[in-house]
Parts: sequence; C-alpha cells; structure tokens
Amino acid sequence: MLSKKQKEGIIKKYGTHASDTGSPQVQIAILTKEVEELTKHLKGHRKDFSSRRGLIKKVSERRRLLKYLEREDEKAFASIVADLGLKAQQASAKIV
Repeated sequence: MLSKKQKEGIIKKYGTHASDTGSPQVQIAILTKEVEELTKHLKGHRKDFSSRRGLIKKVSERRRLLKYLEREDEKAFASIVADLGLKAQQASAKIV
C-alpha cells in the first residue's frame, strides 16, 4: 500500500492542480505504483492468492483508464505511457 507521502508526490507530478486526485493521469500513475509494489510482494509470496486477485483488479482498472484516456485525450495518453514506461496498445492500428 502506498503511503500518503508517496501519493502526494504522484499527485504533484501528474496532477493538473494541487488537489487533483481524480484525473485519469493521476489514477493511472497511482495504480501503476501499486501494481509494481504488489508484483514485488508476489515474487516473494507466491501463494498469496488474495493479493494476486487484488493485483489483477488493479491492472484491469488501469487498463480501463488507459483506454478512456486514449479515446478522450490522445496527447495525454502518449505522455503518461511514455513517462511510466507502459506498453501502449495500438488501438488505432487494428485490422478491420
């Protein structure tokens, strides 16, 4: 779990204003940090299935937010994907 100080740092870096906690960029950044921490935890505790379920939920939520951001603001999407080092799905390059 992220500490309050870590969340404040993420909000300061990715937020549009000081009290911005709801924008997709901030939510994606927080979820990414939580996913990294849970992944690290699960490498040492392989049979912790409740944490694994939480990880899957966080990854799904992040994916949903990324799809939304790509649809609504492509420039912000490209920026956050590059900054966080995420793999961008090529939604525009789908074969019809």
